[in-house]
Amino acid sequence: MDEVAYPLPVTVICRLLGVPREDEPRFHAWADAIVESLGPGEEDRAERERGRAEAVSKLQTYLADLAATRRDAPGDDLLSGLVTYEGPEGRMSPVEVIATAALLLIAGHETTVNLIANGMLTLLRHPELVKRLRAEPDLIVTTVEELLRYEPPVHFLSSRVALADIPIAGTTIPAGAPVVLVLASGSRDPAHVSHPDTFDPDRRYCEHLGFGGGIHYCFGAALARLEAQIALQQLVNRLVNPRLVEDPPPYRPSATLRGPRHLLVDFDAVTPAAP
Repeated sequence: MDEVAYPLPVTVICRLLGVPREDEPRFHAWADAIVESLGPGEEDRAERERGRAEAVSKLQTYLADLAATRRDAPGDDLLSGLVTYEGPEGRMSPVEVIATAALLLIAGHETTVNLIANGMLTLLRHPELVKRLRAEPDLIVTTVEELLRYEPPVHFLSSRVALADIPIAGTTIPAGAPVVLVLASGSRDPAHVSHPDTFDPDRRYCEHLGFGGGIHYCFGAALARLEAQIALQQLVNRLVNPRLVEDPPPYRPSATLRGPRHLLVDFDAVTPAAP
């Protein structure tokens, strides 16, 4: 988690947004405090909520200062684009810029960190697939799609509201009612997926809810897919005889963003990167 799964996505999203690399450790601490507040349990909820509020405040202040700098001296990064773009309805307000940048920073790496970790855990539980990926590198594309179905990083979406009455399973969800979408369960619906509890990258048709759907479809889906494909392919190619040290590994407490807190992997050697 600390050496592979976290550094890649956070470096990518910070570079895209224009966050200086030397500031990444500060951002890491803020993101951890925000995500930890999503965990279950009431005994320390007040403390976690205070930590979240403090982290959000520091992140917003940091992004406001960075946006002001980009407004005066734009670069080729996404944050510069947000503060300078003149759309049909004018420019984004400072509050909108900060909120959008914060969302992209948090959502742009936390989910992918878990996708990479969940993927490595799943592959090491299926060593025959590790061998196949070395011999069939194109298999990584369908492997990542199956991971998004079988072991997705996001299990729940709770910020949804029914726009109309929805009859389902003998009852009606009234318009305006809050709705919790259990995406991970939906992706294993036996009425939709054959052998849903089997990890099978050879599925001829793999439709999943790993990136949500509709107008809320994940904005960074293409980037997340690419990062997971590259990271997992490099790991299986370059680690000699990789194996899990602990199975199951310790998990982070959040039921919404699901992934290991640590994923210890032993190996005999690391082969050089391909030229």
